[in-house]
Amino acid sequence: MIDIQNTRDTREVPLKKVGISDLTYPVKVLDKERGTQMTTARVNLYVNLPQHFKGTHMSRFIEIFHRHHEDLGMRQFLAMLEEIRVSLEAERSFGSISFPFFLEKAAPVSGEKGIMSYQCGYEGEVFEGGSKFFVSVSVPVTTVCPCSKAISDRGAHNQRGIVSVKIESKSLFWMEDVIRAIEGAASSGLYSVLKRPDEKYVTEHAYDNPCFVEDVVREVYIALRDFKQCERSFSWFSVECRNFESIHNHNATAYTEFSRLPDGGRQ
Repeated sequence: MIDIQNTRDTREVPLKKVGISDLTYPVKVLDKERGTQMTTARVNLYVNLPQHFKGTHMSRFIEIFHRHHEDLGMRQFLAMLEEIRVSLEAERSFGSISFPFFLEKAAPVSGEKGIMSYQCGYEGEVFEGGSKFFVSVSVPVTTVCPCSKAISDRGAHNQRGIVSVKIESKSLFWMEDVIRAIEGAASSGLYSVLKRPDEKYVTEHAYDNPCFVEDVVREVYIALRDFKQCERSFSWFSVECRNFESIHNHNATAYTEFSRLPDGGRQ
């Protein structure tokens, strides 16, 4: 049958990205405790398209992703992108997936267990002789306002926040370790199940550990900069905390980035 995508295009306009977006698919990702877990991902896959090609073969993205969807660790994700690049005769391939990552978490006093969901993702680019790879993790937390605590005769206002990190790394690491580091930087982490003794503990613990969004970002920055749970230190990462303010009609946000220089220094 005639292959229209492979016919020549004469408009001389190269395309940076061509492919599929917003594909919903079951995937299997790494889990520190259980080895792997199944979840559902939203998938974007692209290649660059030289100016002389009319189009690309969209079905190949699905075919290749399907072969890999039950083994999508960090290294396997880049291997999948390389297979796409070679199959479609492209200079570069790109991909991103976002998915809920589930952890069983026990309440701090009663020990009652429930499931927490954290929004995570992979993002990668593969080209001849190299690749880039990022992991993103978003963690809900609670923060107590230090200013409110200092000036109020009774109590202090608190709010839920989201801490989002994006990490570039050449070494395997566990998302669970990043999640715990983030939760430890806030007034308190969140739980899906809290009995009354747990609620008392969490409320008082948060009150004893007030922090601004600026404090949270700085503490996460230090934790990731000094992260010991992988073979090599992270080469780059970003940290953002966004608090959904409880007494203001706006959100509070702080953001920063870290880059490690080739000689081991940082900027």
